[in-house]
Amino acid sequence: MKRVIISTALMSLAVILGLGFLVMNTYAEDDSDAPKTSLTLSPVSRTLQIASNGTYDGNLSVTNDGDSDMKVEVYAAPYSYVYSESEDLYKLGFNNENSYTQISRWITIADTAGNYTERPSFTIPAGETMNIDYRIETPSSIPAGGQYAVIFVQTMSGNVNSSGIRTEASAGMVVYGHSTEGETIVSSEISDVKIDQGLSSTEQSPNNNFFGSAKVKNTGNVDFFAKGTLKVEPIIGFSSYETADNSASPSIIPESERYVQDEWKDTPSFGIYKITWTVTAGDKTETVERVVFLMNPAVIIITIIVLTIVIASVIIGVRKRKERKSRLAV
Repeated sequence: MKRVIISTALMSLAVILGLGFLVMNTYAEDDSDAPKTSLTLSPVSRTLQIASNGTYDGNLSVTNDGDSDMKVEVYAAPYSYVYSESEDLYKLGFNNENSYTQISRWITIADTAGNYTERPSFTIPAGETMNIDYRIETPSSIPAGGQYAVIFVQTMSGNVNSSGIRTEASAGMVVYGHSTEGETIVSSEISDVKIDQGLSSTEQSPNNNFFGSAKVKNTGNVDFFAKGTLKVEPIIGFSSYETADNSASPSIIPESERYVQDEWKDTPSFGIYKITWTVTAGDKTETVERVVFLMNPAVIIITIIVLTIVIASVIIGVRKRKERKSRLAV
């Protein structure tokens, strides 16, 4: 679907003048009273094909970047998004179980003795890395589509800062399981596709920036990536912009909705540009275009003043000619 919007600013000025959640490093709250707690987890995600009655083994590495030995516990939790009516958005959560998070109950972790349990604990010396094995065992029947969980590594230091707040660090690896059984449905809804303009907060880019944004909802039963491409082409001007091919694309899991956006930051002081914002998600693509006129506010003010003087001069001149003609007619 394609829509074209002509900026009202362009029309008026034309008359006047004749566009993941998880980080590998996670730190506890800074407090001079407590030891520094930091851990690094790798990898941060795993995608695998799963079938019923299957066993899938894997491992992750945890590095203690802190300044003392670290005790951690490892466990699996559901990975889902929950809609918040008060904020009108979907928020990431790890307690909400649904048909797409059953895999969190199929994951066990190998303890130091090699026994697979639900929530083992480990001690990692400062500056060292430990490899932790996990296992996914699927039951005799699994749903079609995707299954999603997070394997968390959380510290158990028990440290309390000066404010009485317990300081811990945690990181997680997201597991994307794609069922090989049943029907896989890739379906999406794309809404609120628009190009907006807003003031930059940086001194280096004082002009109004343009933002492409959209909401993408997964209405199928398997995750997909949503890609937004903002393209700026000069009609009059020299600047141009296009979203990089390797830019981050959010993964959207079933029964969730996320924003896709990009920004044209270095807007010039003058020019006429065509901005195209294209969003591709699942089985759909939406495009909106906007033609914009850019001019420095100081130039606009000077132009209006000059035009006002010119128009006033013309009006005065016309009136004087009429007065002269009236006198001559007498």
